[in-house]
Amino acid sequence: MSNIAIWVKYDGTHYCGWQRQPKHKTVQGVIEKKLSRILGSDIVIHGSGRTDSGVHALSQCASFTADLIMPEDRLKFALNRILPVDILVHDLAVMPDDFHARYSAKGKTYIYKVYLDKVRDPFKDSYYYHYPHKLDLDAIQKGMKYFLGTHDFKTFMASGSAVSNTVRTIHSFEVEQIGNTLEFTISGDGFLYNMVRIIIGTLFQVSRGKTNPDEIPMIVANLDRSGAKWTAPPNGLYLKEVHY
Repeated sequence: MSNIAIWVKYDGTHYCGWQRQPKHKTVQGVIEKKLSRILGSDIVIHGSGRTDSGVHALSQCASFTADLIMPEDRLKFALNRILPVDILVHDLAVMPDDFHARYSAKGKTYIYKVYLDKVRDPFKDSYYYHYPHKLDLDAIQKGMKYFLGTHDFKTFMASGSAVSNTVRTIHSFEVEQIGNTLEFTISGDGFLYNMVRIIIGTLFQVSRGKTNPDEIPMIVANLDRSGAKWTAPPNGLYLKEVHY
């Protein structure tokens, strides 16, 4: 048996997230079905983490064990031939026996894309958050700095999560404006359920003057989900990279 890792990019628009679900089409479920067909046995893959319905990935990692009945490059080619057009395996490798896509991960980087226009663009709606209001980028950048470092991010975790340890470290957080688009890039040792989207939502509350950027440390410290009231939509979020 070989321990195999795959790195996958996908458009999450038409999937109910990454994680396998009965009666719903998910990225994990589709890949497992295709791998099982090629390798002639039931394959279960383990992703580095979940992405929600509508969220995209530029390089999700997943691992699985299987009898490798063909060279790695042939397996990648065969898999991509039968995967739908919105999923692509861009790398595949045999890994050490102790590698696990989730438990070996040291951190992740996400990006969040926004387009700025009074009128929505149907060609961007699946891949950007549409922000039709006046932008206060200075206030957003001032607010961003308060998320850097190690904090208890319980305020920024969606309700219903069973995670008990809510302390995380944000290593870097940047935003770039190109024309009428914004791209946030955030890297950390891990992220809670919906944490990136709630952080982005809070920053756009800052941009609209509904939250003062200097209030963010208090919002973090209060450990109260109601303090960060708005969650940005999933369509602007991309898992950019998993760090090992």
